[in-house]
Amino acid sequence: MFEQKLDFDFKTTQEILKRISNIDGFKATWLGIEKKENRYLKELRQVATIQSIGSSTRIEGATMNDEEIRSLLKSMKVTKLKSRDEQEVVGYFEALDLVYSNYKTIPLTENYIKQFHGILLKYSEKDVRHRGKFKNFPNKVVANYPDGKQKVIFNTTEPHLVDKEIQEVLEWTNDQLASGTIHPLMIIPLFIYEFLSIHPFQDGNGRLSRLMTTLLLLRQGYSFVPYVSFENIIERRKKEYYEVLMKGQKSRYTKKEKIEAWLLFFLDCLKEMIDLLGKKYDVYKDKGGYLNPRQKEILEMIRLHQPVKFSDICLALPGYSMNTIKKDIRYLLNEHHIESIGRNKGTVYNIRSGNET
Repeated sequence: MFEQKLDFDFKTTQEILKRISNIDGFKATWLGIEKKENRYLKELRQVATIQSIGSSTRIEGATMNDEEIRSLLKSMKVTKLKSRDEQEVVGYFEALDLVYSNYKTIPLTENYIKQFHGILLKYSEKDVRHRGKFKNFPNKVVANYPDGKQKVIFNTTEPHLVDKEIQEVLEWTNDQLASGTIHPLMIIPLFIYEFLSIHPFQDGNGRLSRLMTTLLLLRQGYSFVPYVSFENIIERRKKEYYEVLMKGQKSRYTKKEKIEAWLLFFLDCLKEMIDLLGKKYDVYKDKGGYLNPRQKEILEMIRLHQPVKFSDICLALPGYSMNTIKKDIRYLLNEHHIESIGRNKGTVYNIRSGNET
């Protein structure tokens, strides 16, 4: 039943495989970078987390900007969450933090999906009755726009069919991920498409779908996800996001239902993520490890004149203080860009073997 939605023509299949190969190549590169525990990763993750919270809640109609969200979370007192926007932001933050901290031990099950829904709406006063429970009334996928207008995107599964359809897609997804027959980057977007089509909860489905996207990608080893915001890309491409979902939905419950538009869009968003992350982090140029212009200058000086002493570097770069250069050398050592030989005043620095190019 689900496989037929992935039965594409040759040209489409080749394009999908090309994009998957590109993403998987970056996945392998990033694993090497992440092992170095570069201090820049923490900063990158903090920025991406704020962007993810802001974008995912704004897609659904919230109005808080990233700076307001940063301030709220910095001085957060859950007893003083007055507006619905604040309640949704803190709920998303707690759910996202749980995913980041525990994704290895969180399986894809109905129970956990309901638990995440409960956390998402934990502070939302108007959602008390239905949080953590499947819907009792029909609902629709609605696009919310900044000017307050709404547009119905498509109708969703009737309440009495939700249990059956959720169980079917959960079973298929878990079986396929376990078997390895179909690539995870085809399985995950199909699951998200199905989840949004079913729309199992009265509210919060869009936010929950993006949380589950992060969870599933992390569980499949795409560890770069926390460092660049998938939600932010969706927000910027919101119109296209709804359009590609609609294309599959037009043939819902028929043999003509295909999700190539959605799948290609999903992969393109991941490609945009790795492009952004690569630019921010100089992945390909510096082989892992963020270097600011000054650090690059020191590295280049060592490359040209190695072996060099600390005093040589200070003489060659008189515009920087000795303290600053000391910190940068320590950073370059920790990031394995350079190596030291000798001790104290006799210490000299070389480019680390393997980083000569």
